Amino acid sequence: MNRFARLATRLLAAPQGLVWLVPSGESAGAAPECWPAGAPVAPDVLECCRRVAGLGRPLFLEFVGSESGFAFAGVPLVGSSGELLGLLAVVDHEARAWNADEVRDLSDLAAACSAQIRLRERAETGRRAQEEAREAADAAEGAAARMHTLLDRSRLLLRAAEDLADTRGLDDVRSRVSDLVSGDLKPSYIGLVLLNQGSLHRIADPLDADQPFEEVPESYALDSDWPSARAVRENRMIVVDDRSEIASSYGPEAVAGFDVLGLRTAVCLPLRGTRGVLGTLVLGWSDLYAITMAERAVLTTLAGYTAQAVERALHLDERVSVARQLQEAMLTELPSVPGLELAALYRPAARDDMVGGDWYDIYPLPGAAEPGSTGALAVTVGDITGHDMRAATLMGQVRSMLRQADHDHRGEGPEAALSALELACRRLDLPASGTILHVHLRPAPDGRWHMKWSNAGHVPPLLATPDGAVDRLTGHDPLLHPALPCGPRTCDSRLLVPGSTLLLYTDGLVEERNRDIEESIDLLVRRLAAAAPRDLPLETLLRSLLDTVGTTAPDDDTVLLALRVPSR
Repeated sequence: MNRFARLATRLLAAPQGLVWLVPSGESAGAAPECWPAGAPVAPDVLECCRRVAGLGRPLFLEFVGSESGFAFAGVPLVGSSGELLGLLAVVDHEARAWNADEVRDLSDLAAACSAQIRLRERAETGRRAQEEAREAADAAEGAAARMHTLLDRSRLLLRAAEDLADTRGLDDVRSRVSDLVSGDLKPSYIGLVLLNQGSLHRIADPLDADQPFEEVPESYALDSDWPSARAVRENRMIVVDDRSEIASSYGPEAVAGFDVLGLRTAVCLPLRGTRGVLGTLVLGWSDLYAITMAERAVLTTLAGYTAQAVERALHLDERVSVARQLQEAMLTELPSVPGLELAALYRPAARDDMVGGDWYDIYPLPGAAEPGSTGALAVTVGDITGHDMRAATLMGQVRSMLRQADHDHRGEGPEAALSALELACRRLDLPASGTILHVHLRPAPDGRWHMKWSNAGHVPPLLATPDGAVDRLTGHDPLLHPALPCGPRTCDSRLLVPGSTLLLYTDGLVEERNRDIEESIDLLVRRLAAAAPRDLPLETLLRSLLDTVGTTAPDDDTVLLALRVPSR
């Protein structure tokens, strides 16, 4: 605690700081932790501490006393249930006015100190639970059967610590908890209920399909008459092993749910997170199940591991949700272009906790004289390296910068825009790396389209011609990478005649473990050659290519973009 006192003195430039915990029991009258260490604390300062404790709110005094006066600033330390733990204070031996920044800084530091105290208390609770488990194991040394049971419980907790340490989402947490307890505790029902905006929501599991849930709602209010709701409200384990107790202490819905699940015993374990109770882990048995003190310790520890996994999963789900929304917001709505059919398909990676930098973009390309007057288009498919929030944000920046480069270099080819993008990333120290295929399309009076493209290390686009052939447009320059020099970018051109189909895609379509990427591209060429002449709707064509060439559980996002020049 004197670390926080020391930080407070440095942050507010005060000669003395202290952490004073509310005295109780044997610790009544104990001296506070202070900085400098061992420095005496004046009785008037302790009286100010008691005054803050009595008020339950911050106290900032510019001057206290007469001859030996001092300035005092104190902020309460609050527990997870709003109880007063103590306060963090600084003392100046001279009169001073506390400004708004100092008030905010001391309040922020007090919040961190409160969190540290709560973490210490939870660690102590876990330590006591583990000590109880060890004591229970020692007491059972004389009975082989009890020893066998306790060893099973110890293995259960060891597996729980290992298995729940690397969960990726709520569904994964729910599945692993089910796997853990099914083999050792053998409950007939396992439920995970989480608190969200004043209501409890049951996390479904595929195994729930075998359970009759007509009488068990998916969500219910925190103040409802369910044992699981009571466990959250009171932050303690609730054990029900008598139907009459359900009938007398809880509502008719709880009785109906207890009966329809065929339970004789149920235990509701609060999931204690760092910022409060997250929900309840519910275990039920169809036969009478004895919850001994040793079993309580095991269940409490198991609930602790589950709470940590749930808290991580909620945090990860929130980050991934934001990243996916950002990523999907960058996918352009396809414009309506006379003389050109367009279709796009985006498939995220199979793992829910992965986001990436794949994108496609189509926008009007300004002409040399009149912006937007030529009907020309810029078409881009790209893949920024990575599968995290950073990759998604870099993708958004690169996408916007490439659009701006096309407008800044009006009348020039796609290679000029890519060169400008690369130079801008270098000057702005933007660590973007990956591959980009950038295309300029301009209509001709006879229904054809002039195509120019520049390829920065991307997989080759495929052009299906009206005679059924498929050409790989293989020329490319190096990919974008901060470690590579900004060399000149090249440009290729082609004439798209009526009946042509151009396919752009990212490597998520053709890259798979244990399969050569060239073989996958060969397969894609054959599938496109077989499907393109049939004049399938482009959406159908892309779906067919994804289903026949792409993997069933991709490790990367996939983008497909097709452009077709209609036949006359």
